[in-house]
Amino acid sequence: MAIGKAIYPVGAGIEEEIEIEIINPDAISISDDESALMMDFTDEDDVIEHGDNLVDFMEESQLTTLGSELVGLYDADKESRHDWEESYMKGLDLLGMRFEDRTTPWDGACGVFHPLLSEAVVRFQSQAIMEIFPATGPAKTTIMGEITEEKAKQAERVQDYLNYLMTVKMTEYRGETEKLLFSLPIAGSAFRKVYYDPSMGRPCSMFVPAEDFVVSYGAVELQTCERATHVMKKTTNEVLKLQQSGFYADIELPAPAPDQSEISAKYSKLTGDHPNYEVDQRHTLLEMMVDVDLPGFEDLDKAEPTHIGLPYVITVDKSSTKILAIRRNWREDDELKLKRQHFVHYQYLPGLGFYGFGLVHMIGGLTKSATSLLRQLVDAGTLANLPGGLKARGLRIKGDDSPIMPGEFRDVDVPSGAIRDNITFLPYKEPSAVLHLLLQEIVQDGRRFASAADVKAADINGEAPVGTTLALLEREMKVLSAVQARVHASMKLELQILCDIIKDYGPEEYPYGTKENAITAEDFDERVDIIPVSDPNSGTMAQRIMQYQAALQLSAQAPQMYDLPLLHRQMLEVLGIRDAAKIIPSEDDIKPTDPVSENMNIMVGEPVKAFIYQDHEAHLKVHLAAMNDPKIAEMLNMSADAEAKQGALSAHISEHVAFQYRRDIEKELGVSLPPPDTALPEDIEYRLSQLVAPAAEQLTGRVIQEAQAEEI
Repeated sequence: MAIGKAIYPVGAGIEEEIEIEIINPDAISISDDESALMMDFTDEDDVIEHGDNLVDFMEESQLTTLGSELVGLYDADKESRHDWEESYMKGLDLLGMRFEDRTTPWDGACGVFHPLLSEAVVRFQSQAIMEIFPATGPAKTTIMGEITEEKAKQAERVQDYLNYLMTVKMTEYRGETEKLLFSLPIAGSAFRKVYYDPSMGRPCSMFVPAEDFVVSYGAVELQTCERATHVMKKTTNEVLKLQQSGFYADIELPAPAPDQSEISAKYSKLTGDHPNYEVDQRHTLLEMMVDVDLPGFEDLDKAEPTHIGLPYVITVDKSSTKILAIRRNWREDDELKLKRQHFVHYQYLPGLGFYGFGLVHMIGGLTKSATSLLRQLVDAGTLANLPGGLKARGLRIKGDDSPIMPGEFRDVDVPSGAIRDNITFLPYKEPSAVLHLLLQEIVQDGRRFASAADVKAADINGEAPVGTTLALLEREMKVLSAVQARVHASMKLELQILCDIIKDYGPEEYPYGTKENAITAEDFDERVDIIPVSDPNSGTMAQRIMQYQAALQLSAQAPQMYDLPLLHRQMLEVLGIRDAAKIIPSEDDIKPTDPVSENMNIMVGEPVKAFIYQDHEAHLKVHLAAMNDPKIAEMLNMSADAEAKQGALSAHISEHVAFQYRRDIEKELGVSLPPPDTALPEDIEYRLSQLVAPAAEQLTGRVIQEAQAEEI
C-alpha cells in the first residue's frame, strides 16, 4: 500500500510530494485535518519465533484445559505399567543391599541374601564402563566417503573436542554413566537425556532411571511414541532460575505437594534414608514429549487445519496442573516436522514391549531360590551346632535360660537316674550335601546366563589353537557381548544428539587448539561420523586379545599377505600400551637415509625403507658389500635374531632391485611411469601394459647380452 499524499500542505515551503509505503495499515490513523497524517509507531512486535515459549501466546482457559488433560494422560500411562513396577520392586529386594532381621522360623534366623544378582550387576557395570569410557575419552570419528587431507584434519578436530568436552567440561558425564550402567542390568531399561543448559553455557547429560520415564501404552520406540514423560524433581529456587532466564513462563506456582512413588520409597528403604517433607520442598514437573493439536497453532494444509497433532515439549506442574512451557519439538526448516529426540533408550535385553528385560526378570527366580537354599544351609548348621531338645520336668540346671559357654560346667539337680535319661535332643541333621550341590547348580546356571562366570585358565588347554580358545571364550561371553553391542548402538545415538546441540549452539573455545586448527560448528557435518570408541564385536579386552592372537597365528603362515607392523600396533593398543606408533613406527614415519645408515639400522633392528628417487645402484653395491663382509656376516650369525636381520637385509635389497628395475624400464620406454600408488583407469592400464611388454623384453635381452659379454 502506498499513499501519494503530502505530509505537509502544498505551498508551505515544501513543493515535492513524498510517497510513503505502508507495511502495516492497522498502525496508521488519518485525522480529519487533511494537513496532517497521524502515524502510530507504537505497534508491538507480535511475531512468534520458532523457539519461543507458546505459553505466552495462549489464553489461560486453553492452558488450564490442556494441563488437566496432560496430567490425566500421564496418570493413565503410569497405571498401565503398574505390573512392571511391581516386578521391579520385588527384584530390588533380591539385591541384598539391606540385611534382613528374620523372626521366622525363630528369632535370629538367617537373613542373608545370595549375591548372585548383585554380583552380575556389579560385574557388568565394571566391564561396561571400561569399554565405553576409557581414559582417553568415549568418542572417535570415521570419515564418510572419500578420505581427503581436509576430512582427516576435520575428523581429528571433532574427536579431540568431543573427548575434551566429555572428560573435562561435562564433569557429570562419567558419574551419570556409571549410574546408568548400574541401573540398566537391574531394570532392563535406562535413559539418557542430552540437552543444552543455558545457565551453565554448555551441553549436559543426565541419567534418567526407567521409573522416571513413562510412555504411552502400546509404545514401541521413542521416535514413534505418541507420548513420553520425564518426571523431574525441582526445587522452588531451580524453578525460579528457569523462569528468570525465560525458559519457563513467569507463573506463580503453589507450594509443592509431597509426591513420592512406590519405587522411590523402595530406594529410600534400601539406602536407609527417608524424605522430610518439611525440608524437601520440591516440585514434581512433568516434561512431556507429546503430539498435540494446539488451538491457534494448528497444522495447516492449503490454509485449512489438518487436525494432526504436532510434536511439542510441554512442561506441567503435576500438583497444580499449570503449564510452564510449550515449545515446538521439530526443526524450523523441517517441512515434515519430524520429532526431535532428546532422550536415548538403553536396553539390556529387548523385551516384548517398550521396556527391556533385566537381570531381575531373567535370573530373579534363580536368585530367590539360591537365597532360600543358602538360608536353609546356614540355619541347618546353626541347629546342628546349637541343638534344642526336651528335658524332664524335674531336671533343674543352674542358669538354664542361657547357653553353655565352651569350657563351662554347671550344677544339675537330677530327680532320678542318669542325666541322659532326663534330656532328649531333637534329631537335627548336619547341612545337607544335596542342598549344597543344588545351590551350586543354581548359581552356576545364573552366572552362565549373566556371563558372570570366569573362564579359568586351568580349563583351557595351553596347546589348543587360539581359534579354539576364542570360540570357547565367545560362547561363555555371548550374552554379555550382545548387551555391549546394544549399549554401543545407543551411545552412538547419544553422540549424534550431542553433536546436533554443538552444531546449534556452537562449540566452546577449545584451549588446546590453534587459530589455524580451530573447531567450528561447520565441522560437525555429515562428512564425519561420530561413533563410540567401544568395539561392538567384542565385549571384553580378553576377547579382543584372543582375536589378535588368532590373527598373529594366521600371519605366521603367510606373512607376505599381512601388514605386520600395523597388526602389532593394533595389538599394543588393545593391551592399553601408550605410544604404540612410536614403539612400532609405520612406513610413513621412516625417513630416507644413506646406504651405510641403512646397514647400521638393519644391524640394530631398526626399520628401513627404500624410496623411488634414491640411487639404487649405489645402495645395492653398499648392501651387497656388507653382506659379503666376513666380519659383518660373523657378527650377524652370532646375534640371537640373526635370521630376522638377514631377512630384513634381503627384503630391503629386494626393494632397491625392484625400484632399479622400474627405472630401467622407464629408460627403455623413454618416459616416466605413473607413481606406484596411482589408481589407473582400465583403458590406460591396458595401453600401458602393451607399451611395457616390448620394453621389458628388450631390457631382458640386453641384460643377457651384457652378462654373456662379461663372462667371455
